[in-house]
Parts: sequence; C-alpha cells; structure tokens
Amino acid sequence: MSVIKLETADNFVNFIGSPQLTVVHFSTDWAEQCPQITAVLEELSALPEIKSSGSKFGACDAEGLSEISLKYKVDSVPTVILFKNGAQVDRVDGADVSQITSKVKAQSLGKSAPVTTAKLPLKERLEALINRHKVMIFMKGDRQKPRCGFSRTLIEIMNETGVPYDTFDILTDEEVRQGLKEYSDWPTYPQLYVKGELVGGLDIIKEMKANGELESTLKE
Repeated sequence: MSVIKLETADNFVNFIGSPQLTVVHFSTDWAEQCPQITAVLEELSALPEIKSSGSKFGACDAEGLSEISLKYKVDSVPTVILFKNGAQVDRVDGADVSQITSKVKAQSLGKSAPVTTAKLPLKERLEALINRHKVMIFMKGDRQKPRCGFSRTLIEIMNETGVPYDTFDILTDEEVRQGLKEYSDWPTYPQLYVKGELVGGLDIIKEMKANGELESTLKE
C-alpha cells in the first residue's frame, strides 16, 4: 500500500477513524526533508508484517489543512502522527527516521514502544537544561542548522553579539518541547534564557537589540 494523499478535512477524519493503525505525515512542498519521510513511509507500508496488520499511511499538506494542523499542534514539518480509532497514540516531530520506524512497527503490531531507561522528572530535566549554559537558547534545529525562520533570525542576532551561548533542539525531545512551554508559561519558540531565567522570544530580543539592552543583559 502506498501513502494516500489526504486532500480535505473529511478525507483526514475518515482516514484516521480506522481501528487499525493509521499514520499521517504532515508535510509541505517546500520542506526539504518531507520527501525523505514520505519515502520512509512507503517502505514501511510495503513490509509484510505491517501490510498484514492492516495499517494505512497517508500524507496531508500541513498548510492546506491548517485547522487539522492546529488541532494536533503541528507547528513544524515533517511531523508524523499515529492514530487508532481517531485518537492520537504517538507522534514524531522532525525527520527522525529511526523513531518513526520503531514507533510505527510497535503500534502496527499492537505493542507499546520500547521502554527507555529511566529519566529524571521533567521539571528537573528542564531546570538542568535551562542552566546548562549561562546563555541558553531553545530552538528548532541548532546554531549550525536552524530549522525555522524565527530560530535562524535569533541565531544571527546572537552571533552578532559575540556572546557565548548554547542551544537545545526542541525537535529532538517532544517532552521538553511541550514541558518548557508550561514551565516558563511561554507558548512559542525560540526561547532565550540567561542564568536560568527566561528573557523572551524573538520579538523581545529584537526589541532589546534595538534599544541597546541586549548585550548588557546577556553579559550580566
């Protein structure tokens, strides 16, 4: 079975209503990594054990079906969401082929995803990450390869200051990505922290730069 194109909201709703696993790739024409993920899903759909499970694979335009993307909190592409009986059972944000493969195989065979080693409680993890460097940026991608325009602009501003900083790619850890929004009561990315305290997002950093306050804040 190939990857089915879901062109309307009705197509999407009908598709994910199956009791068997349905896998939806939220993509756009302009994102370079999306064709790679579609190819991965094509390969998975052809595996005998997945074909026999009745699992189905689809793809939708994240911008064309913006209401669906908003409902499922898809704010970057590629994003792959796994459904059963119309309910989300798992997801992978970003082009993490190994995670997509393992989660699709686990869910299609009716098993839970492999249990990972014990982690610190989320609050402790967040506090450790926030304080990993005096100046810490949580963003999509990293300083070498930002994966959204807002993150890219912030990195350009930071590089102009010459102040040392570290980054964390939120696309690599969904728990951190969602948890930090609640922890700091700040719903969007990128986020900049100095000495463990939230300074703000891109708009605030731009404003501080324009007012001549940014470098002194970063160096305090």
